[in-house]
Amino acid sequence: TAPQAPGEPFFHTGVLFSFHFYAGICSALRLTVPSHTIHGIEGQPLHLTVDYNFNTTASEIQIIWLFEKPQSIPKYLLGSVNQSVVPDLEYKHKFTLIPPNASLMINPLHVTDEGNYIVKVNVHGNGTISANQKIQVTVDVPVAKPVVQIEPSSGVVEYVGNMTLTCTVGKGTRIGYQWMKNGKPMHASSSYTFSPNNDTLLIVPVMKEDIGNYSCFATNPVSAMESEIIAPTIFYGPYGLTVNSDKGLKVGEVFTVDIGEAILFDCSADSNPPNTYSWIRRADNTTHVIKYGPHLEVLSEKVAQTTVDYMCCAYNNVTGKRDETHFTVIITSVGLERLAQKGKSLSSLAVITGISLFLILSMSLLFLWKRYQPHKGRPGADYRKAQTFSGHENATDDFGIYEFVAFPDPTGVPTVPSQSVSGSDFVQGQDLHSTVYEVIQHIPEQQEDHQE
Repeated sequence: TAPQAPGEPFFHTGVLFSFHFYAGICSALRLTVPSHTIHGIEGQPLHLTVDYNFNTTASEIQIIWLFEKPQSIPKYLLGSVNQSVVPDLEYKHKFTLIPPNASLMINPLHVTDEGNYIVKVNVHGNGTISANQKIQVTVDVPVAKPVVQIEPSSGVVEYVGNMTLTCTVGKGTRIGYQWMKNGKPMHASSSYTFSPNNDTLLIVPVMKEDIGNYSCFATNPVSAMESEIIAPTIFYGPYGLTVNSDKGLKVGEVFTVDIGEAILFDCSADSNPPNTYSWIRRADNTTHVIKYGPHLEVLSEKVAQTTVDYMCCAYNNVTGKRDETHFTVIITSVGLERLAQKGKSLSSLAVITGISLFLILSMSLLFLWKRYQPHKGRPGADYRKAQTFSGHENATDDFGIYEFVAFPDPTGVPTVPSQSVSGSDFVQGQDLHSTVYEVIQHIPEQQEDHQE
């Protein structure tokens, strides 16, 4: 082969050789690429960007692109000297080079184009300087949306069965798989086992904690797709059986209600599928079912006993498990304590107002009672008043209620007080023990005589 200019490559038995250059000049040429590994998409164009610069006078700039695969010799693709491009006829319509730009365009890109691309730049001036770079190109097919399948699809009972999730992708190259649960990556554990390429997840044994939203991420260097979220069916329970009520006071497993109240009890437990519930009442050392369903209404006025024992039973007909809880209902009346609690809610102003109204009403009633209640004097006092009674000229001033009293003397003959009614008012043969009503009957006659 004829000698070539210093630094210019030449081919001999398929091997690329280059001459030694002046070490002091080599550092003047700098050749850069954005990355030494570029991922391309099959069927799409790929642009291999290359930048170079130098600080010397150049008369010629030579650019050469080579392609090599592992365990093979490099192939010449195309090259240029200044503005003149010399392509290889085999790749003439596939590769494009527009000098002085050293970047290479590959269009379209196929899987067979995967390999190493070598770019070499020679600059000739006062001497020849050279630099080269290698870029690894991978070609991938984007992944399709993965699909997750669960076995068994009908569901599994916790602690009894196992579950397998498989991620399937219809199209793609170099696919990697990542399993997600509730949006977080999953990792191998005592319950989770993954296949070598991670496309299968095995859960052994299945537990209630395995309930969640599962998905599969399928990725490769040029794409990533996530499957639809899938929630496996896991049968479990019942767990956490409790009884609550809308009324009454609950202390532990004892409910206290007042006579006349209708109290609604609710029985609930965590379970899949939902439990079936039954209510049992215990009385006289016997039990009997009184109702089915999660709710029970107890009318306290219809309960003969003041203390009644009940039981709620929950049963899962798929897992075959059951649970029960006992509670007691005590029926009471409203006591002073509740009344006092209600009284505490009254404001001070309301209390003062109530007391004031009560006192005013009491005084009014007392005044009316004294005003219209007949007065009964004591005998001795009335007698002393009769001794000092002088009378009035106007008989209407003396109108009132009088009581005539006869006192027996030592001889046993009744006597009349010294001042008494006039003889005209005395009826012959009338007993001295006159009644109050007889006196009242005579008073109006005296008033009429006085007026006449």
